[in-house]
Amino acid sequence: MFTTRPELTGDFGMVASTHWLASAAGMSVLERGGNAFDAAVTAGFVLQVAEPHLNGPGGEVPILLWSEAEQRPFVVCGQGVAPAAATIERFTDLGLDVVPGTGLLAATVPGAFGGWMLMLERWGTWSLADVLEPAISYAEHGVPVLERVSATIGTVERLFSEDWPTSAATWLPHGQVPEPGSRLTNPVLAATYRRLVTEAAQASGTREGQIAAARDAWYRGFVAEEIAHFSGGKAWRDSSGEPHSGLLTGDDLAGWAASVEEPLTFDYHGHTVCKTGPWGQGPVFLQQLALLSGFDLGGMGHLSPDYVHTVIECAKLAFADREAWYGDPGFADVPMAGLLSEAYNVERRTLVGEDASYELRPGAPEGRVPRLPHLPGPGTVSHAPGVSRTRGTAGVGEPTVGGDGRVKGDTCHVDVVDRHGNMVSATPSGGWLQSSPTIPSLGFCLGTRGQMFWLQDGLPASLRPGSRPRTTLSPSFALRDGRPWLAFGTPGGDQQDQWSLNFFLSVVHGGLGLQEAVDDPMFHSEHFPSSFFPRGSLPGVLHIEERADPALVAELRQRGHQVEVLGPWSLGRLSAVARDTAPGGFLHAAANPRGAQGYAVGR
Repeated sequence: MFTTRPELTGDFGMVASTHWLASAAGMSVLERGGNAFDAAVTAGFVLQVAEPHLNGPGGEVPILLWSEAEQRPFVVCGQGVAPAAATIERFTDLGLDVVPGTGLLAATVPGAFGGWMLMLERWGTWSLADVLEPAISYAEHGVPVLERVSATIGTVERLFSEDWPTSAATWLPHGQVPEPGSRLTNPVLAATYRRLVTEAAQASGTREGQIAAARDAWYRGFVAEEIAHFSGGKAWRDSSGEPHSGLLTGDDLAGWAASVEEPLTFDYHGHTVCKTGPWGQGPVFLQQLALLSGFDLGGMGHLSPDYVHTVIECAKLAFADREAWYGDPGFADVPMAGLLSEAYNVERRTLVGEDASYELRPGAPEGRVPRLPHLPGPGTVSHAPGVSRTRGTAGVGEPTVGGDGRVKGDTCHVDVVDRHGNMVSATPSGGWLQSSPTIPSLGFCLGTRGQMFWLQDGLPASLRPGSRPRTTLSPSFALRDGRPWLAFGTPGGDQQDQWSLNFFLSVVHGGLGLQEAVDDPMFHSEHFPSSFFPRGSLPGVLHIEERADPALVAELRQRGHQVEVLGPWSLGRLSAVARDTAPGGFLHAAANPRGAQGYAVGR
């Protein structure tokens, strides 16, 4: 099969990400003696500078990793929580029925810094100064402006100029939208990170002590003070059309810390897939596998009408359960064992018929009655509640998917494997430049992950002070016959656990190599409610790249799917690294050609 670039094979180390600068920076760490964890942290901070329209310091990061020394996988939760003042009543008293998609009200504690620092401290070997040096250099001296960065800033130029002047000062140099290929700097962010390094070095002479001191400066020191002051100060216009100040306080930041958790797993055809807990959408990948395990996908033929129909219909069932059952397990009783049980999935498989379903059908695991939120009516964002009629929807929601469901940008992703056998899969996101006004003293803005909460009582994903929003960020990890094998993932909001599933199934059932599976025509369902403001849905709609067989498209339409054929290279932004499980095997890597910025490097 033709591939857009070779699958990389070697035995020293591999880094794959959504931007070539991050991949190169991560590989430089491996070349200089760092391990996979050092490399991933370094790449993660570079992504904040190279892809500022897709992630930032004020965002979050979930991480899946394999520690060769401990011979086991772990989850690092770098997802911050809702402020103590963020109650449903606080929002409804403001006349809101959904959390705004932009501005300060949707901010949660920025967890990315804590997540990266926790991994660096526990499993890494490099110092704080060393992992931050490339990001500081790029922020100070500039990065080439991606076409999509320019387009994103152009979309929100009026918002910045008229309503968010601090963002205009940061992202509209000389009052102009930066041209693609020009050099864009962020000296204020560089100064923020330099100050962290300086304060950490003054506080301690040890690597671990400096990491702890930097974390303290971020969550209890000067960074926290600036965030709290900005959040509680001026009211800024958000996507509701009205100005609001934020709810995040210094106590909220001081009371939060990143955590290490056990992954949820599911065994599928000799592979053990690892995902985050139901505070993220990751388990929906496992639920799809649990449903698909009862079908002969291999016998159907790769990307045949039966194959695509079955995958899409199982996705609809799994994502319906996501809507009814997923939330922060610290606040909600999520019946994961029941959702993944064979008895439950035998029953659910009977709902997969010959024709496309147009219903949202959550199940009743362990006999429990599902409860869905009051969903906005089907259709475009302009018909959903809470959307500003005066400002439109510029900048709202997940940048990967526009209001019409078409892919317009990305979150970020990075995968790393080193010569020792350590592996990392991380999906940093949030705090993108169009999220909320830039904090002028820090050079970055707060994220808007709180838009994923529901302003309705009694749901697993209801807004509760101190709880994690049910994020879409979903890195993936898989073992083969009990040995670490594959780290992979993609940007894409709700599509992450569809595109990454397509990739995984292409390797497992289609027999494709990593790069072949990345390049394979992608498809996904828009059937279920979006996780992002303003929470619309498109029942029965299936998006597929036009490289797919026209006969496949025609047959899917015959089965009732509302197929929308999109550009030939428009869906999915996957990257992956792998290690052969046999002794003496090679390392492998692949990255996405779509958008002309993802790259894998290695040797």
